[in-house]
Amino acid sequence: MMHTNEFEEAFSNFLERHEYDEAENYLFSMVRLAFVAGWKAAGGDPPKAERLFELIVTPKAEGPAESE
Repeated sequence: MMHTNEFEEAFSNFLERHEYDEAENYLFSMVRLAFVAGWKAAGGDPPKAERLFELIVTPKAEGPAESE
């Protein structure tokens, strides 16, 4: 099935929207929950909570006081 350029442009614009990102995140979460349920039902250990990332905050260097 061939799509027109108008369709492809509209679809591309849809994929770039915040609402698509939000829907994709919810879909991913549902798929992961279903997989975890199947994994547990098959006798697998539940996944351990892990940090996905860690923010490293560096202290600001103290400079000369700003004059008003």
